[in-house]
Amino acid sequence: MTSPRSIHEIDLSPLAGKTYWSIDREWHEDFIYFLMVDRFHDERDRVPISTPQRLAGRGTSEQLRRFCGGKLQGITRHLDYIEDLGCTAIWLSPVFENDDSPNPHSGSYHGYAIRNYLNIDPRFGTKEDLIELVAEAHRRNMRVFLDAVANHCGNVWFYPGDVPYFYADDHRQYEIGGWRHPEYPVPIELRNPAYFHRRGQIRAWGWDNLPETQWGDFFDLKGFNNEEDPAGLELQDIIIKAHQYWIREADIDGYRMDAVKHMGETAIARFCQSMREYASSLGKRNFFLFGELVAGDDAINRYTGPATSGYIGEKTIYYGLSSVLDFPLYWTLPGIIKGFAAPSALFGRYDALRERAIRRGEEGRYLVTFIDNHDQIGQFYKRRNAVGAYDEQVIAAVGYLICALGTPCIYYGTEQGFAGEGPSDEYVREAMFDLDDENWNCLNRDSKIYQGIAAIAKLFREIHALRFGRMYFREISGNGRDFGLPQGQPCTLAFARVLAQTEILVAYNTSTTEAKHDYVIVDHGLYQPGDRLRFLYGGEGEVEVLRHPDADNSALFVQLPLAPMQFVILGK
Repeated sequence: MTSPRSIHEIDLSPLAGKTYWSIDREWHEDFIYFLMVDRFHDERDRVPISTPQRLAGRGTSEQLRRFCGGKLQGITRHLDYIEDLGCTAIWLSPVFENDDSPNPHSGSYHGYAIRNYLNIDPRFGTKEDLIELVAEAHRRNMRVFLDAVANHCGNVWFYPGDVPYFYADDHRQYEIGGWRHPEYPVPIELRNPAYFHRRGQIRAWGWDNLPETQWGDFFDLKGFNNEEDPAGLELQDIIIKAHQYWIREADIDGYRMDAVKHMGETAIARFCQSMREYASSLGKRNFFLFGELVAGDDAINRYTGPATSGYIGEKTIYYGLSSVLDFPLYWTLPGIIKGFAAPSALFGRYDALRERAIRRGEEGRYLVTFIDNHDQIGQFYKRRNAVGAYDEQVIAAVGYLICALGTPCIYYGTEQGFAGEGPSDEYVREAMFDLDDENWNCLNRDSKIYQGIAAIAKLFREIHALRFGRMYFREISGNGRDFGLPQGQPCTLAFARVLAQTEILVAYNTSTTEAKHDYVIVDHGLYQPGDRLRFLYGGEGEVEVLRHPDADNSALFVQLPLAPMQFVILGK
């Protein structure tokens, strides 16, 4: 079937006879599996390497700089691996046709250099492959999110002389030297110079400077004119309809928006609200829109929540994002889990969340949390979280995300202990299948890390308090009398999720060498002295609820014997 080339060739009316998939489960109840399509699995029938030990990701740096052969069909055939890990949603890296298609030696394997928004990149498969993947995921009650790249497209045209141009000043626009291909970009309506900012590449010091960070190009990718002028509004309408087309055709359940802070605020609002309203018109509830916002809490406050108001001039706008990726937690949590950063930074992180919840309500409590991703932003030398970490620390980090406030997201390969590192992105984008031997893959369910994460995720699905409960960090004591939040390392890090009459206690010993026997506060309104909490994960047996030795102190606590790096979950 020939894919459409013009925005006027697409039909946005519901597919005849189709009932679009919807589910009552709220998006913040999901556990998301983020994978790069090119790196998860090819179309071959392979056998998993079976071992309790961690596995190394596949591919040399040379191999990982180009397409490795991952396919949409490869994901579909191995949905059970993702489901058995406990994930209830899948986020795919961009699947639309990229620069240099169909050349398998191209460097655009990542998917962020789109030249055709109305076709699947043939190196990944076909539109029918995507439709089948989504349908199979829905049969398992799993959501599927696509990556939306609305800030820029691929390197579809060049500046005069076909040499790099750089941002010079806010008012200088350059001419287009020419289009790189007579048939691209698609939709063909995008072949309009007025739809691009044309100000050259963002300079090294301009990534956080307005307006350069919104008007400049991402390296050689060409930035769209997402402004409120007539051409910008026309451009936005094209991009919106192109992404609505995939909701209609493939029945997807959400978009992760790339490079949010590099787009104009009203463009974000218009895109998100248009997606949400269109999905609703098809009968799809809880369409999820989350953004990549590499910024601190002030920016997060401006962008999160579908009714988050902001101001441009005299106009009130609505940003429309359901959530954003929690980069502040990503920058904070790994060092604390590994025992070389003070836990006080984590407590401050949740103070900010508490303030956001006060201002934004329920939506403000739930950001998409992660410890690894495909960029490892903020690192000049790229390292996955598992580099230099014990298996127990990897399990604890992901376990923390699953049990704490937020929508947990795991990056493919983390569950196998992938520990890629190197000077550029490809080193943390390893393949899950062997590139030199077509018989093997790394989808190993016997892995200690995989099994630990799966066990914690099972509790997350079963226990309402882990999904909906309030979260409190718990004070600890070494002597059973003097309590306070831990200030240094190593320590017992503990928090509770409380929902109605249920408290779930989560604790972790950050020390790699020393056992801990600390006392941990529990909710005195939910227990009596002598009550017992049992280990739900990470330990065996029960611990007794004790009363503070001072008669005028009503505090209740339990004593937790924790081996080095032991992560436990307890409940009544």
